[in-house]
Amino acid sequence: MIGALFTRRPSLLPRDSGGERWLAVVIGVLCFLASVAAVSALAADRAAHGWAGRLRDEATVQVRPRVDETGPTAAGRAAEVLAGVKGVAEAEAMDRKTAEALLRPWVGEAVLPDLPMPYLVTVRLDAEAPASATTLSRALAEAGLDATVDDHSLWRGEVERSAGVVAALAGAAFLLIAAATAAVIAYATRAGMAAQAAVIETLSLNGATDGYVAGLFQRRFGGLAARAGAAGAAGAALLLALARLVGGAGGLTPALPLAFGDLLILIACPLAACGVAVAAARFTALAKLGGRG
Repeated sequence: MIGALFTRRPSLLPRDSGGERWLAVVIGVLCFLASVAAVSALAADRAAHGWAGRLRDEATVQVRPRVDETGPTAAGRAAEVLAGVKGVAEAEAMDRKTAEALLRPWVGEAVLPDLPMPYLVTVRLDAEAPASATTLSRALAEAGLDATVDDHSLWRGEVERSAGVVAALAGAAFLLIAAATAAVIAYATRAGMAAQAAVIETLSLNGATDGYVAGLFQRRFGGLAARAGAAGAAGAALLLALARLVGGAGGLTPALPLAFGDLLILIACPLAACGVAVAAARFTALAKLGGRG
């Protein structure tokens, strides 16, 4: 079936090459946009779940030193305490240089020397059985440390909700593009049937059934959409592959980490375009033929 759609063969319907050319361009552009949206949605979902996973495996502790000790000493003591807690894989006090490196993109270089830095401990939790924020706080309190534990639960929830929003928007985009493609095919089919009314009448007088005539249109527009969809998907694949190669290990931007495996979903684009075109052409043609006076 798919091979027949891609194979050019003589048709009983005269070709409107100009109109079909523009229709192919529109379908190709729609398939290009759909392909880019699909891969971008996969990358965004991967990034969101990756961030959520890293937040789930880490915690940050802010330590407030006592009057008789320095901040680095208090942070080091907290790291030692937390490293011995069950469910903690590693705990390390953050030095000033590391804290400055984190703040530099946000506040600039000029104010860093005079900026008071909090004394922090980064905690990497056991992936299998992570310690809870309550457990970490209790261990610090028992060691006589004044500290606040942030297990990133608030941020993790926001990131996971963002992943759900991305998936919902991607689904809505696909529905809109599919509806636009169907509308374009339906309009083109009606216009083609109006232009070829004499041919259709001749076929009917020679015994052609409505189903046979509708089949001619669905083969015509199904093949056209399949070829245009393949061209649009190929263009999207080239663009996304270039973005992946230029961007290094994470793709063009860490916010949208691309993978070459994502391009496999583009195979479905010409098949989907063909299916929409065949369905739209058949239903439109049958409705038009059934309404002839």
